[in-house]
Amino acid sequence: MDDERGLAPDGTIAREGALERVPEAFAPVVEAARARISGTFGPDRLHSAYLYGSVPRGTATPGVSDLDLQLALHDEPTAADRADARAVETALDRDFPQTDGVGILLSGTRLLLSEAERHDAGFFVACLCTPLLGPDLADGLPRYRPTSLLARETNGDLARLLPGWRDRAARGDDRRALGRRVGRRLVRTGFTLVMPRWGGWTSDLDRSAAAFAGFYPECAEQMRLAVATGRAPSPDPAVLSVLIDDLGPWLAAEYTAVHGEKASRSG
Repeated sequence: MDDERGLAPDGTIAREGALERVPEAFAPVVEAARARISGTFGPDRLHSAYLYGSVPRGTATPGVSDLDLQLALHDEPTAADRADARAVETALDRDFPQTDGVGILLSGTRLLLSEAERHDAGFFVACLCTPLLGPDLADGLPRYRPTSLLARETNGDLARLLPGWRDRAARGDDRRALGRRVGRRLVRTGFTLVMPRWGGWTSDLDRSAAAFAGFYPECAEQMRLAVATGRAPSPDPAVLSVLIDDLGPWLAAEYTAVHGEKASRSG
């Protein structure tokens, strides 16, 4: 494996996480998540469960990092499924102070394996998620390369997100949550903008920003601000404004010019 570029020997993107990389402090949280998810959803509803983010990558910091999970259900998620997921989130967050929040994504297996999601949700499961429970959906998905198609389908919808972010900022919504979301998404978008030229994959915020800066040095300072905001959002509304009203529109326009817009999803 090319650790510098996150690639397997054949040049495809390697899966970035593994259970053996989970930091010792987070091992009890992961085991509790396994037990609660299994006990709550059961085999009739749950196809498989996955970890993603800093915990399976081995870079999580106790008291700072959150625990992120993806559940693949046999059928499309219902209101009852979402309520059960929220209950699991609340219980884990309450019982384990080493996590700064728990987030569970719910998806049906049909969606995750669909042709429309092949280079978005499918890529996410195959390369960015670490199996925790059940059969691995990655077995039914292709090996991915750092292509313009992958860039377009993962992050080519930034322009559609900006109006909603502006509305939330104007309403004074939780700036901490909004700042983390905006900062991280801008860093990911900046990285995937240059990903095909950089020739690999990383989810690390600092490496992502550095890769971006190698091609767009004039925007490096703003991208470093996005990294800082994604980790520890500033209460200063001017910081969020720089990201949403300055970096965001430029990045969306450049992304569209280089890769095109993400395909619309029906429904």
